[in-house]
Amino acid sequence: MQLSNWRWSWRAMMVTGIITPLMTVAALGAFAKGRGHESLVYVLTGSILLSLMFENQNKVAQNFAYMKAMGTLDFLGTLPVRRQMVITATVLAFFALSAPALLTTLMLGSLILGVHLSVSWLVVLVIPLCVLSLAGIGAVIGIVTRSQEEASSLTLLVTMLLLFFGPVIIPASRLPGWLVTISHVSPTTYAASAIRQVIVGPVTGRIWLDLLVLLVLTGITLWFAGSRMQWKAN
Repeated sequence: MQLSNWRWSWRAMMVTGIITPLMTVAALGAFAKGRGHESLVYVLTGSILLSLMFENQNKVAQNFAYMKAMGTLDFLGTLPVRRQMVITATVLAFFALSAPALLTTLMLGSLILGVHLSVSWLVVLVIPLCVLSLAGIGAVIGIVTRSQEEASSLTLLVTMLLLFFGPVIIPASRLPGWLVTISHVSPTTYAASAIRQVIVGPVTGRIWLDLLVLLVLTGITLWFAGSRMQWKAN
């Protein structure tokens, strides 16, 4: 049932999952090309993270808000289905649906910026954890907000804050000290760090801290979303 969301999500995927990140690559890349290879890498990985946020965090939030408004959660509560299964199915479905946008942004973005990719096997751990942690944030937003409009507005605000409050698109060396300090509590700081290491390199010991933070955030957000979900089990 959750995979059937392809019927409405593919149009948004074209705009927010592919076109918007690639426009970000082209626009910011034009300014970053004279600032060294590091800046280009940040633009690429930040745009990949933007695609993941639009395709997972935002769409999961909108989907849960929609299911609340339409009474779908009440219907599912009458079936032999646990709420954790609904959350898991939603997150995994949008993960699968976001794969084309992720690959397109990665391949075309690297070509536009001229960034050589050096993909590590750890990418099979990093990308799912990035997706799950962002989707977990989206699930919390979709469940605690009162309407689809509120969920959409809040996810957009959260996306912008997580994207620009830290070394995600812009290197830490070019950010003010207070912003770098604040960024340590932002999950996208760790997600962007992990993505940079596994698709461009080099992989350092920092990767394990990034993965731990993302794993803990995934567990907390998905548990909280499940505990707050309206569920009238029969």
